[in-house]
Amino acid sequence: MKTSNKFTLTRIIFAPIFFILYFIPVWTGLFSKLSIIIAIPLLCFAEFTDYLDGHYARKHNEVSDFGKLFDPFADVILHMTTFACLMFSANPEMTGYTPRFIFILILYREMGQTFLRMVAAKKGIAIAARKGGKVKTVCYVISGFYALFLETLVRLECIPECFGVLKIVSTCLFVVSLILSYASFTDYIIHFGKTLKQN
Repeated sequence: MKTSNKFTLTRIIFAPIFFILYFIPVWTGLFSKLSIIIAIPLLCFAEFTDYLDGHYARKHNEVSDFGKLFDPFADVILHMTTFACLMFSANPEMTGYTPRFIFILILYREMGQTFLRMVAAKKGIAIAARKGGKVKTVCYVISGFYALFLETLVRLECIPECFGVLKIVSTCLFVVSLILSYASFTDYIIHFGKTLKQN
C-alpha cells in the first residue's frame, strides 16, 4: 500500500478506537478523565493524517483515482463517528453537543456525496475535493474539537458558569457546518452533474 493511502487508512482505523474511548465512561461511568486524555491526541493525529496523505501523495507522485475516493471516504467515517459520539455526554444529566437533526441532515449529505462519487467512478470519473468541500471539512474539524473541548470540561469537572453560552456557540458551529455541507454538495452537483450527463 502506498504511503499516502496508509495515512488515509489510519483515519478509518482510529475512528472506532475513538468511539470506544469516548463511550467507555458513558457505558460504565469509569475512566472519564483518562478516556478523554487519550481520545483527544488520538483524534488530533487522525485529523493530521488528512494533511499527511495529501502531502505524501504529491511528494511521491502517488496521486491516484483510488486515493481521490479513499481520502473523502475516510474523512466521512472519522467525522461522522466524531459527530455521533458528541451527541452524548459522560454526564447523564447533560445533553450532548451535536444536535440530532443536524447530524441526520449532515449524514444524508455525506451519503449523497458518496453516491455521487460512486456514480462518477462507474463512468471513469474521479471526483476530487473542491474548495467548498475543503472549507466544509475545516468547519467539521472546528465544530468537532470545540464540542470535544466542552465535553473535556465536563469530564474534568471544570464547568464554568458560562457553559450554557458555550454550548450555544457549539450549536451555531454545527449549524454552519450543515449549511456549508449542503452548499458544497450543491457545488459538486452543478460542477460534476454536467460532466456525468456527457458520459
